[in-house]
Amino acid sequence: MSGEGKVVCVTGASGFIASWLVKLLLHRGYTVHATVRNLKDPSKVTHLLALDGAKERLNLFEADLLEENSFDDAINNGCEGVFHTASPVHLSPSATKVGLVDPAVKGTLNVLGSCVRTPSVKRVVVTSSTASVMYKQNTKSPTDVVDETWYADKEFAEETKQWYVLSKVLADEAGWKYAEENGIDLVSLHPALVIGPLLQPTLNFSSRVILDLVKEEKDGLLNGIFADYPLVDVRDVANAHIQAFELPSASGRYCLVGINMHASQILKIASRLFPSLHIPDKYKDDLPAVATYQVSQEKAKSLGINFTSFDVSLKDTIESLKEKNFLNF
Repeated sequence: MSGEGKVVCVTGASGFIASWLVKLLLHRGYTVHATVRNLKDPSKVTHLLALDGAKERLNLFEADLLEENSFDDAINNGCEGVFHTASPVHLSPSATKVGLVDPAVKGTLNVLGSCVRTPSVKRVVVTSSTASVMYKQNTKSPTDVVDETWYADKEFAEETKQWYVLSKVLADEAGWKYAEENGIDLVSLHPALVIGPLLQPTLNFSSRVILDLVKEEKDGLLNGIFADYPLVDVRDVANAHIQAFELPSASGRYCLVGINMHASQILKIASRLFPSLHIPDKYKDDLPAVATYQVSQEKAKSLGINFTSFDVSLKDTIESLKEKNFLNF
């Protein structure tokens, strides 16, 4: 097992991506130091403690993004790798700039500060988002191919009050600058809308998007029939994190997008996979194929990532939502 005898840290371990990352790291033999905001909250820790290998090789630590030196204990106990996934995800109109930008930026610098103070740390893998790559004023055309050389427009994010996007852009900038100034070997991963089965008991943002879409509960999403969704499977994202740590050749930024799809196509596939779902008839017919922009997979594939088929991801997402009683049909 590739991780045998190695210690790594995962921040924000109770989250959707992080829970899968902890699961796969334990499966590969790693000892995992996992940080959560509150060790007394069963919704943060119970599912992690139930993972295979947790009893032997999972150590939980309490840490707060805004608290200086908060991650020292988790990281400075011999960690070779640090996976920084902790960052707030909140796209509702009630989200505030301070509530999103501060934890994202200060949290990243806090974690990197702990890494600088820990000589055993060889590489840091940061979970960013395609939001920090492709959010621009000019709409993307079907001929566009987005890749790692793209950078989101932070002035436009500020102007449009897209605080989540801004938090990702500013955390990205601050992290790279700090890493370069302090000699940290940093890799950043930029997943799109992450779907797939849930390990945690709570409903995360990206799973809610699929839930709201199949339940037709959000006008904005169904206006999204005219928009497209770049999507990726949570298991591919977790695997990419491990590859980004283990492969000496990994460097820089990586976009992680399995497929780009219109909401109408998502609903059509959902109705085919689950005929008992109450999907309106208009989405069940042959829909016109809508040309959409592409996201390059070339660099992600250099990590050895073979993206899960969308049908499998969507099926597993909807089954998981049903199993956890978020969706009834």
